[in-house]
Amino acid sequence: MLATRGPLVLGLVLLSAIGGNFESIPCKLREAEHGKVCVCTADYCDYLENPTIAEDSDFALISSSKQGLRFATSSGKFGTEQVYTVEDYVEPTPEAVNETVLSRLVDRMVARAFTLETRESSITRSVTLKLDRSKTHQKMVGFGGSYTGAVTYLVENFKDPELADHLYKSFYSEDGIGFNLMRISIGGCDFDLGAWSYAEEEGDTQLSDLDQLDERDVERVAQIKRLVEVSGVKNLLIKGAAWSAPPWMKTNNRWTGFGRLKRDYYQTWADYHLRWVKLMEDNGLPIWAISTGNEPLNGIFFMYFVKFMSMGWTPQTQAIWLNDYLGPTIRNSEFKDIIIFGNDDQRYSFPYWFQRMNKTRPNSVDYLDGLSLHWYWDEIFGSSFIEKTTEFAPDKILIVSESCIGDKPWQAAAPLLGSWERAEKYARDYLANIKLGFHAWIDWNIVLDEIGGPNYVDNTVDAPVIANTTTFEEFYKQPMFYAIGHFSKLVPEGSIRIDAIPSNVNLNTVAFLRPDNKIAAVLFNSGRADLDIAVEDSLRGKFIVNVPAKSIHTLLYN
Repeated sequence: MLATRGPLVLGLVLLSAIGGNFESIPCKLREAEHGKVCVCTADYCDYLENPTIAEDSDFALISSSKQGLRFATSSGKFGTEQVYTVEDYVEPTPEAVNETVLSRLVDRMVARAFTLETRESSITRSVTLKLDRSKTHQKMVGFGGSYTGAVTYLVENFKDPELADHLYKSFYSEDGIGFNLMRISIGGCDFDLGAWSYAEEEGDTQLSDLDQLDERDVERVAQIKRLVEVSGVKNLLIKGAAWSAPPWMKTNNRWTGFGRLKRDYYQTWADYHLRWVKLMEDNGLPIWAISTGNEPLNGIFFMYFVKFMSMGWTPQTQAIWLNDYLGPTIRNSEFKDIIIFGNDDQRYSFPYWFQRMNKTRPNSVDYLDGLSLHWYWDEIFGSSFIEKTTEFAPDKILIVSESCIGDKPWQAAAPLLGSWERAEKYARDYLANIKLGFHAWIDWNIVLDEIGGPNYVDNTVDAPVIANTTTFEEFYKQPMFYAIGHFSKLVPEGSIRIDAIPSNVNLNTVAFLRPDNKIAAVLFNSGRADLDIAVEDSLRGKFIVNVPAKSIHTLLYN
């Protein structure tokens, strides 16, 4: 809720829900071990219709907080003298729960006034945010998640198909968080029930089984098509990546370990990718992009730690394969316009990887439309790795194509249900990479089970949504889900980043000019104090909003 701060009166302004395919439905909040989650069942799941802006002076605000706000909506106007206040979530008292409806309403009003009074006497910091739509940067491609074999397995076991529909709509509908990107593996990955690929029969250079879907892809493709149908996602962009060739094509004849592609099969492996793209197209899933392979250094340097399927490349060998085989194969096919991403690995390999590629095959990087990054070591390897890369290879699409938490030895390799701290890590990294010029972000599994799987080598991690596999009758939206949604929901494909300059470090922010000429800005207060934000737009003027500690918001206005 949003209140205006004045001498005696608190005026509450709620944003009305208008339009859309279904009503805005609030989160069903539940206390979990590490914080709060939102519970979805077959007959109930929270959604938020996109706010509408009636007049040029209006703004809308969507708010989430550690204390318990989840996409709370409010509105106000530029040019007002009052300080708008986002009221934080107030835990219902046990007495209120047992009172009559009228008593509960009275108690909540008293609690709300007391909360505001307490907050006014607490520490409040301040910051000025200047938004300038005349200063523009990169154009966004979008946001998304990954549909792995683990996701397929969990959805297949949901007891009610309506629960699966809620999962799809939560991520990909406009009333969900508006994803438009998706990553899928070409064959299997670690988040499968076992290692697999197409063309597993030794010596099958004709790739005879790539004429029809593998049984493991039959269900996944059906589920993704259902996702498109029920979510109404208008332009789903699917990016494919292979973890490994079948063992017989590799130097070690194994799914994992120190193994590279045999030179005899460079053309076969290029044909494999082209055939897979056609197979998906023929089965109703057009492919937007492919990469040169998932985490190529796993099969070169990290084989003692990485137990899941992988295949090693050096930048030199990948340059040869891309320049002499994959690039010409794709560009001379009916799918010549497909996007090709390079690297699909960690920040520490940038920009060295691409520099070495071009030294091996001059201009081989020209076959790449984009550069694909995994976020796992971003906090250790700084922004200079990306800045040097964009200097070397400008005008490439930059995408974070994998992110999750639980991969480090010092992190719990499992879901921490309700963890706000993990949501904050997402918010910080999204902000940092977008400000570095990234155009898109695809998270890892959209849903996992309570232990962070299934994963056939127990490489368990966290996810934005966790399924209850005791009953398969509900799933839990984590704070991470809402942190991601504060970026994806109101920043559609084609939005252009604009200047958003805070006056001090109390606010972390990024802003966009959308294709409909509205401004969307993400406001992140990671501090322990409330924050007065004076928003100054180069066209609309100014307003001040007070936001609670440990909160994230998305601002929308004309």
